[in-house]
Amino acid sequence: MVRIVPVASGKGGVGKTVLAANLAVALARLGRVTVLVDLDLGASNLHTCLGIKSSSTGLGALAWRQERSFDALVMETPVPRLHFVPGDGLLPGTANLDHSIKRKILKGIASLPADFAILDLGAGSSHNVVDFFLASSRGLLVARPETTSVLNAYSFLKTTVWRLLFRAFPRGGQERARLAEFAARRLEGSGSSFLDLADLLAREFSDSAAAALGELRSFVPRVVLNQGRSRADVELGSRIRAIAGRNLGIGVEYAAFLPEDASVPHSIAEREPLVLTRPEAPYSLAVADLAARMAAEGPDSPPRLALDDEDLASLAAAALAAGADPAEGS
Repeated sequence: MVRIVPVASGKGGVGKTVLAANLAVALARLGRVTVLVDLDLGASNLHTCLGIKSSSTGLGALAWRQERSFDALVMETPVPRLHFVPGDGLLPGTANLDHSIKRKILKGIASLPADFAILDLGAGSSHNVVDFFLASSRGLLVARPETTSVLNAYSFLKTTVWRLLFRAFPRGGQERARLAEFAARRLEGSGSSFLDLADLLAREFSDSAAAALGELRSFVPRVVLNQGRSRADVELGSRIRAIAGRNLGIGVEYAAFLPEDASVPHSIAEREPLVLTRPEAPYSLAVADLAARMAAEGPDSPPRLALDDEDLASLAAAALAAGADPAEGS
């Protein structure tokens, strides 16, 4: 069964697409059949990171019903075992998909004969992005270690948790009305979390809320901190876990700490994944480490919820030692 790995970000410009491309290449080089899907609809540019010309037949053709089969969109790449599904193919109006097309895409992804499906999602927290992110309970959320990016990552998680609970309840039910009332109040500083709401609903609507509570508890997104420069960034990045646990009642796993690397913008300009052209670069080594850990995981591997952010600290220490300046900010 294919393992779906959505890659999202609370804001643009944090390196989400570059990570998706390099991670997919790294997994393929480890012998895992991988399909990279460009779901940044309306701003599809993943093909440029792979050095592939834009295709007129992509998900936009499926959205406009010019193509009926998702399988027909899967194309080969120069990297063995790596396949690619283009995005909108320069067709306008694909940023907002109707529900039937969204379900068709998700069904097509779930049926792929591959080990991994890496989904490069659009930035922000529109319903399309969030619904694709919820295709897995352990998607990757990319952020930079700066205050605005951390806050945007938290906002993305808040919207995603709300959407997860909302979808779990029947249309027109009292549960959704109660959820809407709760979401209208400010969570921050109130002492309440979505987990508190789920527990309340479990008491009032035991049959329908039990499943929603289970989904919330199994939702453990994985954060990737990108463009890290020093150990001081660990403290800032760790705030995502703290505020998500306090206000949303969810756990957060840190999947990677990717160091700032001058080779990355050069690889973008050259339209070649850095893990191919410079596998020894600090960024490449960190992505390769993430890919190796993902490849070694089983589909039911439990998340790593370390105490005192030891997971993030160890990832940062390894990444900085590989080439970034370890003395900076120490």
